[in-house]
Amino acid sequence: MRAVSVSGDAIVVTSLLWQTTATGIRAGGEAMLIDSPYFPEELELLPALLAQAGFEVNALLATHGDFDHVLGRLAFPELSLGVAESTMLRLQNKPGEAQRELRNRDTESYVTRARPLALGGTQSLPVPGKLELGGEELELHPAEGHTADGMAVFAPWLRLLVAGDYLSSVEIPMLSPGGTVAEYRATLARLAPLVERADTVVAGHGPPSSREETLRLLEEDVGYLDVLERREERPRLPAGRDSGRQRAIHRENLRAVG
Repeated sequence: MRAVSVSGDAIVVTSLLWQTTATGIRAGGEAMLIDSPYFPEELELLPALLAQAGFEVNALLATHGDFDHVLGRLAFPELSLGVAESTMLRLQNKPGEAQRELRNRDTESYVTRARPLALGGTQSLPVPGKLELGGEELELHPAEGHTADGMAVFAPWLRLLVAGDYLSSVEIPMLSPGGTVAEYRATLARLAPLVERADTVVAGHGPPSSREETLRLLEEDVGYLDVLERREERPRLPAGRDSGRQRAIHRENLRAVG
């Protein structure tokens, strides 16, 4: 796990698995953690790491309901987890899904945990909407397409966008169950003006990116969706994302669009 300060009041922690990111933001003496790292040792160290940097976390958010993004309560079991209304609906319609997927991944990777994941303290948030943190307001924006649920979080006072599983420099657009190309396009169009307002963008996987870098990624992702809709089996993938794993994701995407 590594931690990088992207401003005086924002810190990004990156897991050793899939470069999954968790973002701590601070305002007016309050701090919030968005998403989570994966490994038990990372989650165990997280509260002390953030506290040492001056982030006394008193709230948790998850950008969407995929199991690798909802593990914050393993690090902060006393806190509730805020999610978009669409994510709450997903958790209610598919109870135990995140826990089963986590157990399956842990079994494959020989990972053991001191306690199971509990999502009983989850709170639904209206999206689009706003959320107060230390006298500042976070903007919550719908972000569906990768999955059927989700939100992006924009902190205007930090000029920071936490995009969830979009705009990654290490992963092409991925259609997980419930995701669609049309909704993915709509989310990218919705994120574009937020990127223009941001200095830094944190994707769900990979390092933080500048506004200019992210605008390039956004254009590449729109181009990839064009390729996907044409059902091209062997396309040229974006530079830096043309790997065996990303080609496997493309094959999965082809099956998803039929």
